[in-house]
Amino acid sequence: MPDTPDIQQRILALTERLHHLNYLYYQQDTSEVSDQEFDQLLAELQRLETEHPDLAQPNSPTRRVGGTITKQFPTAVHRYPMLSLGNTYSEDDLREFDERVQRGLEGAPYSYVCELKFDGVAMSLSYEHGQLTQGVTRGDGTRGDVVTPNVRTIKTLPLALRPGPDQPQDFEVRGEVFMPLPVFAELNAEREQNGEALLANPRNAASGTLKLQDSTQVAARKLRFYAYALLTPGRHFASHSAALEALSRYGLPVSDTWRRASGIEEVLEFVHYWAKKRFDLPVATDGIVIKVDDLRQQDQLGYTAKSPRWAIAYKYPAEAARTRLNEVIYNVGRTGAVTPVAMLTPVPLAGTVVKRATLHNANQIELLDLRLGDTVYVEKGGEIIPKITGVDLSARPAEATPIKYPTECPACGTPLVRPEGEAHFRCPNERGCPPQLKARLEHYVSRKALNIDGLGAETVGRFFDLGMVKTVADIYDLPARRPELVTLERLGEKSIDNLIAGIEASKQVPFPRVLFGLGIRYVGETVAQKLAAHYRSIDALMAASAEEMAAVPEVGGVIAVAAAHWFQQAENRELIERLRQAGVQLAVTGEAPVPASDRLAGLTFVISGVFENHSRDELQQLIISNGGKITGSISKKLSYLVAGDNMGPAKREKALGFKVPIISESELMALLPNPDESPAADAAIDAPITAGPREQGSLFS
Repeated sequence: MPDTPDIQQRILALTERLHHLNYLYYQQDTSEVSDQEFDQLLAELQRLETEHPDLAQPNSPTRRVGGTITKQFPTAVHRYPMLSLGNTYSEDDLREFDERVQRGLEGAPYSYVCELKFDGVAMSLSYEHGQLTQGVTRGDGTRGDVVTPNVRTIKTLPLALRPGPDQPQDFEVRGEVFMPLPVFAELNAEREQNGEALLANPRNAASGTLKLQDSTQVAARKLRFYAYALLTPGRHFASHSAALEALSRYGLPVSDTWRRASGIEEVLEFVHYWAKKRFDLPVATDGIVIKVDDLRQQDQLGYTAKSPRWAIAYKYPAEAARTRLNEVIYNVGRTGAVTPVAMLTPVPLAGTVVKRATLHNANQIELLDLRLGDTVYVEKGGEIIPKITGVDLSARPAEATPIKYPTECPACGTPLVRPEGEAHFRCPNERGCPPQLKARLEHYVSRKALNIDGLGAETVGRFFDLGMVKTVADIYDLPARRPELVTLERLGEKSIDNLIAGIEASKQVPFPRVLFGLGIRYVGETVAQKLAAHYRSIDALMAASAEEMAAVPEVGGVIAVAAAHWFQQAENRELIERLRQAGVQLAVTGEAPVPASDRLAGLTFVISGVFENHSRDELQQLIISNGGKITGSISKKLSYLVAGDNMGPAKREKALGFKVPIISESELMALLPNPDESPAADAAIDAPITAGPREQGSLFS
């Protein structure tokens, strides 16, 4: 067995190598090694860190996949306050700003730096001796939330900087955390398929992601970061532009869109250029930030109570267009939600020609008092999704027709229902509504689910239209129907070979992705992973009640009821059996965790609130590994309510009414075996993080 110094050197070498490869991959868009070799290096480092946790580096590349559960975010005071910038929508105001700068500098020559204003979340990062030590949100400008575990999952952000002779030992980086537009679109498409409310814009999506308690979920959201300022206790650089160039040398992501401008006319040229060009970028922008470049001149100009006098933000006005509403069509999604879509006379807007706009639901139509033939105003919500924001009533024609929301499914004629508390009307014909059936097939073969090569949305839709595939289980009958496949147009022998190989390969897709692929309402990627990890097999999951599922962390009552209802349906159970016969993975592979003890056998627990030393997930695993059971509701049969901070008063009152003992985190730990008695207890809650594949392509591929 290697000596500890040898292991330590190998961990350091792997850490440095992987940091270098990540820099090349995410900053330079190049790869020195194959994805397989990268994964092998990462797996080796992960194994060594698991075997020797005391030797793991604080900024190890294995931290990229997340895994930290935050019970609450601590706060930190900003060493340098994060002030707001003065905003303007007027070019005249920019000229007045320039005049104030000229007066403040008493006629001395000066220049500006112009930067795109990315629409994300302001972040302050601390680096010490080249290592990322802390990430803090803007908060109120004086104090913000410490979200370091979540920040570490941002793959374009270096955890260890590239060394340089001019690099300060201790400095802060200011920048913007954002969600790329393709990622935002993908996230909203998934939410729409799952019947969840759509996120309004990428900025809200990025902000909400940074507040997630589980950094594994943050990693899955693929946030990105652009640096735009470097702050040190003393003046380390002569100009802002020199600091930006230094940040790039250190390996930090700096958008290459910034430019120096010798005067206000060049600033306005920059503003005009990006007014249209910004829509070609894969990141949302809402303006331009103009800063005096020389740092001594910044000091000379100083600050107002709220903002610097040497900088200003020019905000582009929201682009709107005026056009005619010709028709409203109704799309039926995978979950049966019926979504109205406005069909418009084509009109240029924000770099594209808009022909359609979302109307969200019947409430929105009623709120806007829309009528066919109306002249409407269209904007891009978050500069992405076209939406109707109003009606020009002065232009309403006499023959304008009130929009009558359908009472029957536009696809299958089934009477629509509107579940209590929901905004959408839904088609309840899950078994016979063609758009729902086709959408479920498309979801099953999609990249995040079974990812069946050769069977994309278009091909599976074609097979559905031909009557060859109606359920996901029918997909596995296609190889036996090769003689029929070869007769189809535009489907050659090679395509059929790829299709059959892809179907065969899908039988090795892990159970969590299969569970996600089934398309159960509300069961997205994260919930599928949680349920699969908890129950480990489809059979155990089918046997669970809604109450039991609701007790699984990150699941909750609404999801649990939907999942339990799905598994109770005879048709779905038959579907599962057909998938089992086809050889699809319906259980977590590998050995189940070894029980630590039977100390809690026969006892049932409810866990509620936030705890000081463990996450709810960890407490649940401790209870299960020692023979106990978890449930989601309180009854007279319950053994204990484990209460943490912020537990709802209703649960406490109900427990007291049933005379259920209420215990604390420390009292629960006292029920468990002493660690010396049960070495497996720690292992049950300290499973290594599984490294996933690297993302394919560059930052915005």
